[in-house]
Amino acid sequence: MTKTYVLIPGMWLGAWAWRGVTEDLRARGHEVHPLSLTGLGERVHLARPETDLEVHVEDVLNLMRFEDLHDVVLVGHSYAGAVVITSVADRAPERVKKLVFVDTGPLPDGTAQAEFGSPEEQARNAELVASAGEGWKLPPPPWAQVAAAVPDLDPAMLKALEERTVPHPWASATSPVHLTGAWEKLPRLGILSSFTAEQARAMAAMPLFRHMADEQWEFAELPTWHWPMLDKPAELARILDQQG
Repeated sequence: MTKTYVLIPGMWLGAWAWRGVTEDLRARGHEVHPLSLTGLGERVHLARPETDLEVHVEDVLNLMRFEDLHDVVLVGHSYAGAVVITSVADRAPERVKKLVFVDTGPLPDGTAQAEFGSPEEQARNAELVASAGEGWKLPPPPWAQVAAAVPDLDPAMLKALEERTVPHPWASATSPVHLTGAWEKLPRLGILSSFTAEQARAMAAMPLFRHMADEQWEFAELPTWHWPMLDKPAELARILDQQG
């Protein structure tokens, strides 16, 4: 059965990061819409200090509206899963069939992406924005250092990350998510790469991650680093293809 996917990348990435997944799903006969959020990927020239979460939510809502998309499997990686896809589904639940969180989970109402990290990480990011991001952009991480812990990583992938990732508009990470709860009625899948389903369920005991465990969840484990669409696109596409 043909399905409709909207694929939204996390921080610093554009639609290009989904290329392998997109090609695989299209080869299986599905309709696939990878999306670069404002200020990222090929839309980097549109980045502004005021590019906040609301702008990114509107990016996705407008894609679904103008492409007249319905029964969407809405896939969000990292930041996009934590705050973007829940916001979209909360406002247009009638267009969404299922929510898929790639190595992330939904943050609760009133929480910003920037609050996800430890106090030390939050302070470090704020300093990077101030010192290297002109006061409004978070530079990409040192990819060679991050990738050093990943065995057998394709050098071409590391080169793509170094060449194509761009600073992320910081206002989108500091904007709190506003949710009514309408999104909570939708079924959801967590595709977990850097943590396990058991860990996800345990995290639900903490207020910040309280949405990680209820009857609407399924989990699939795809062990690798935090960016499975880059090094395991076929495996990720296969899991997505299996969604009803």
